[in-house]
Amino acid sequence: MIRRLFSVFEPFILSLLATVTVATVLPARGGFAVFAGYMADAGIVLLFFLHGAKLSREAIWTGLRNWPLHLAVLASTFILFPLLGLGMARLPGVDPSLAMGILFLTLLPSTVQSSIAFTAIARGNVAAAICSASFSNLLGILVTPALVALLMKVEGGAGVSLVSVEGILLQLLAPFVAGHLLRPWIGGFVGRHKSLLTVVDRGSILLVVYTAFGAAVVEGLWTRVSPGDLGRLFLLCLLLLGVILAATYMIARVMRLSPEDAIVLQFCGSKKSLASGVPMAGVLFPAAQVGVILLPVMLFHQIQLIACAMLARHYGERSAAESAEV
Repeated sequence: MIRRLFSVFEPFILSLLATVTVATVLPARGGFAVFAGYMADAGIVLLFFLHGAKLSREAIWTGLRNWPLHLAVLASTFILFPLLGLGMARLPGVDPSLAMGILFLTLLPSTVQSSIAFTAIARGNVAAAICSASFSNLLGILVTPALVALLMKVEGGAGVSLVSVEGILLQLLAPFVAGHLLRPWIGGFVGRHKSLLTVVDRGSILLVVYTAFGAAVVEGLWTRVSPGDLGRLFLLCLLLLGVILAATYMIARVMRLSPEDAIVLQFCGSKKSLASGVPMAGVLFPAAQVGVILLPVMLFHQIQLIACAMLARHYGERSAAESAEV
């Protein structure tokens, strides 16, 4: 099972690295940069439209029944993570632009696909994971920009301007709501063609990454970020994930959650969504800053996949052994 999971994510990770390489060597310039930006925006609109059509109202109502678990996941995602991000952003020796990217990373919602996949491998409560991850992403459309306005402005970074609010409403929220309202007519089609959502999901991310990194390269990204900066960033992302995994484990113990629900809290509460982070960064920050801000998001994304895949396998094997003993 774990090999199947890596076979799903590995091609996308390689595509992501290839996109960064192409953007470094051949960044979009002039009219082509404008065209690529429009294509990226269109991909984001389609992505959130399809996600709105995918989310069922039944899942929303079912999820409300397990509200202590979902509140714990949301608290980890939008309270504990940001507090850790504020602390790390103030550490000495961290490049200010990367510090802003680390803080932005901690303000993002949880992932959906990987959180559910890891919960299933670990033999956790898959239904609760679907609800928690979906709620996190839905609330993140509004909560993440609000946290950016509240916290990143204090750090000297970008605040949320009226243009940014308009972008969030038109590019993210409006398509999501429209897709959800049209679910009775198009939900079946989206459900039967899940590969379409995957293609749009990953394609839109790659387009935004290409345009963002291309703009950053033109502005001198790799002259500002040294190998030492990247090494420190890797260690900080590793430390961040380790702390949040330990914290969610302890919170589950304090709340006396069942083993299945504890797995949901640990996997849904420790993830950060690249799929949400890329389009939000493109809307909230100037084009020249997006590339630097996304570096921590991209690095954390890959670290969390590898680490949580190993952890999920451990939980799954332990659960299987316990079931065999019974």
